[in-house]
Amino acid sequence: MTTLLRRELGDVLRERRRAQGRTLREVSATASVSLGYLSEVERGEKEASSELLASICGALELPLSRVLIDVSTRMAESEGLAPTVTLPLAQADVVSASAA
Repeated sequence: MTTLLRRELGDVLRERRRAQGRTLREVSATASVSLGYLSEVERGEKEASSELLASICGALELPLSRVLIDVSTRMAESEGLAPTVTLPLAQADVVSASAA
């Protein structure tokens, strides 16, 4: 079965909202999105525009990039790919290199 991007995105948004103990009504009001539409996005029934995603992420106080990373990881796992590993680095440990 093919994994749909909109389903994974909806699952991530729902999980994050529930982890915050917030209702659909609260998030929809803060994001200025109708309750029904937000519910459809969370169920993976509607494709959300980038503007809508930014508004929902803003209401959840989540960076859009974090949500997209979570979705990407889920998609990779569903495709049988090895998950990526992100290692935190202190700013002082960052090294710049040039191919020249």
